Amino acid sequence: MYGIQKYGIQISWEVICLFFKRNRKLNALVLAGLIASAPVYMAGCGSDQQAQQARATQVKAMAVIQQDTPITSEYAGQITGKDEVKVQSKVSGNIVEKYVKGGQHVSAGQPLYRIDSRQYESAVLSAQATLAQAEATLGNAQTDLYRDQELLAADAISEQAVTTQQANVNAYAAAASANAALLQKARQDLDDTVIYAPLSGQLAVDDVAVGTFASAGNTNLVTIGSSNPVYAEFSISETEYLKFMNIRQAQAGVQGQPLTVSLTLSDGSVYPLDGQIVETDRSLAQKTGTLKLKALFENPNGLLLPGMFARVRLSGETVPNALLVPQRAVQQMLGKSFVMVVGEDGKSEARTVTLGQKVGSYYIIKDGISASDNVIVEGLTNLREGVDLAVTQVTADDMGFSLRSDVTPYDDNAVNAKPE
Repeated sequence: MYGIQKYGIQISWEVICLFFKRNRKLNALVLAGLIASAPVYMAGCGSDQQAQQARATQVKAMAVIQQDTPITSEYAGQITGKDEVKVQSKVSGNIVEKYVKGGQHVSAGQPLYRIDSRQYESAVLSAQATLAQAEATLGNAQTDLYRDQELLAADAISEQAVTTQQANVNAYAAAASANAALLQKARQDLDDTVIYAPLSGQLAVDDVAVGTFASAGNTNLVTIGSSNPVYAEFSISETEYLKFMNIRQAQAGVQGQPLTVSLTLSDGSVYPLDGQIVETDRSLAQKTGTLKLKALFENPNGLLLPGMFARVRLSGETVPNALLVPQRAVQQMLGKSFVMVVGEDGKSEARTVTLGQKVGSYYIIKDGISASDNVIVEGLTNLREGVDLAVTQVTADDMGFSLRSDVTPYDDNAVNAKPE
């Protein structure tokens, strides 16, 4: 067992005792001084180690991720109803009855409103009377025609008289037909005083109240939108369109086959059902230079409402063995990007990197690091190259990093829930 350390040399107690047995006349003070100095030197050595640790900068680091990584593109989108209709009345009048409430789910053919029908009932009665009169006149004219035809056969009247009477019958018949059409129109107007839902869907809440005057073909009574399925509308630039076509050709393989997309809602949750791109506009918008697309999503529980904003995610090519580092680890200065890594000597080391695409919380790194590197993800403030590091190793889960941005768990059971 060692006794004391002097100038970096360990001296055992046995050697010390043997030395003083052979040198009994040595001043005891020398031994006392030697023994007293031992803790000082030992303490000094410990202090150097503690000082070095105290000078080390506390950082968190994680290993570079290397894996096959699919490249996805995200576009701002908005939910719209697959079918949406502004309901208007075919006849004018005051709304006297309302059968539904705003926001209610309705079925096609369900009555919504009733317009004051009294004037239309009167119109039906008037048309019936006019038609009856026209039919009576026609009947009398036909009777006169039959009589004149008999008289003509007996050479009692001229052929001209019969021809004139035949023309009268034809005119009265046309008048009767016209009045029959007027009666049919009056009855249709009467039927149209009740407004029915043209399709199944959900009503908007900004509907009209009882007592409102509805002008035929002008007054919007309520808007009905289908709730299942729904569209997610989004626009892409010309460059993105060309990339989209390449992806479509690679993924679908057949021109016209729907391309699958996913949807991320505004709270970060991922909608559990994928959609398909079903409509592509015929041309770019002149003002914005973008192309509008529509993706169709099933919406069995009514979670997706028209007007909601969401991010439409389109998967593209897969980068094999991509090197991924968290975005927060990347620093930029003077147009260059770099990361700090933990060097083999435990010191900070700056690496200039070439950035690829963003993938969730990460960047794909094209050049500048290797899969064996440890990148610093926390403690980068004022961190210089060559600084001693006290490293805490962390994982992506520890830091909340994800390959999908702003993703939170989604309740899969909600997709089968029924709307109230």
